[in-house]
Amino acid sequence: MADFSLTTLFVVPVGTAIASAGSTQDLTAGQVGFFSQAYAVLTSGTIAAADYFYVAQGRTNTYLQGSKRSDKIKGCPSANCKSNVTEFYKVTGCPTPVNQIIDIASWNVKCGEEVTLTIRAHSSYLDSLYFNGLTRSVTVVAPCCVCGADACATVDVGDLIDEIIAALEEVAPNYLLPDGYTGSNPDNISLSDFFTFTNVGDTTLRIEGKALTTYGQACDVSAFPYEYDRMWFRTFVYSGPATTADFIVSDACNIVAVSTTIQNSNYAKGTAAEIIQMEKNYYSYQAGYLKHLYRMAGYNGNYESWVTAGTTYDTYYIKFNDYDKSLQNWGDYVPEDNMVIIAVQKGSTEATAVSDMLTAALGAPVDESGACVTTTSTTTAAASTTTTTTTAGEQT
Repeated sequence: MADFSLTTLFVVPVGTAIASAGSTQDLTAGQVGFFSQAYAVLTSGTIAAADYFYVAQGRTNTYLQGSKRSDKIKGCPSANCKSNVTEFYKVTGCPTPVNQIIDIASWNVKCGEEVTLTIRAHSSYLDSLYFNGLTRSVTVVAPCCVCGADACATVDVGDLIDEIIAALEEVAPNYLLPDGYTGSNPDNISLSDFFTFTNVGDTTLRIEGKALTTYGQACDVSAFPYEYDRMWFRTFVYSGPATTADFIVSDACNIVAVSTTIQNSNYAKGTAAEIIQMEKNYYSYQAGYLKHLYRMAGYNGNYESWVTAGTTYDTYYIKFNDYDKSLQNWGDYVPEDNMVIIAVQKGSTEATAVSDMLTAALGAPVDESGACVTTTSTTTAAASTTTTTTTAGEQT
């Protein structure tokens, strides 16, 4: 659903302390502070008692404009007070995307039986190339069994997994171009370009999605070079050959193995590239004049970026209504609310100061992302062991 909040973004410059004295006019270029209705600086010890507060930031270009600031935010750290805040949450920066992992186990396959594994994967890339996602199936014949006079009931699972992996890793053929060069097309894509396949303990086939290719970075300041994507997929194993129905159904009959998702894919959050794009997206909401970004740098006199490359940011989101509703005129329209976004370097002194300030004013924020997750896998002869470690730092 689209968000039509009037949004102001504040990026706290790395190494610049939150204002602790003076008024908004005393802010240095880029410096962020919290101020009372009298434009006096607030601290974590005084912000709760203020009738309302502003978030403000000093500018480099002050020609015909003062400090950039938010609208009035009424804090409410206790249960028995009224606030104009409707949402307050935090997104912890996690710069590394998490790939999806699926384990396929509990095989029920007989010797000599045809077995098909189908993968259907989705991403912005893949959904633009293929109807209903990239769907590929491989069919193998389960290894024969030699058990004396009596036929074996089930197949050697380890050998079956190795056979399926060999089929999944088969390189797609190239085709010959008229000029004598070879090329590839979307119909001849190799699954190993997007997945890794592992035999875990001769009992489990593990399929892990690979990190997607980064989009090209445009030099045009008015372009949107930061794009985000993630790949998620589903897989199922059934007896018999592949059918044309694999492309349009969500599952198949005659399932002979159990697919379990042990890790879902996720986006990177709080990267410098993401925050830079947000600065562009919300620029017209917070400039005093010359509200649009133009391709020629000379027309961007008010545009300022406070992002430091290679930095991971935590972001705080505050949604709130107008402080004084009596100033609103009645009309046949939907009132527009406000949103303030504060991006601050993860783990920094400034991040602690912003967290303490907002918690004192609004209570503890809901963490929408939680701690960053790092997943490592080790394989033993008996079975696999997957360890999920949650840390307060960046992913490694």
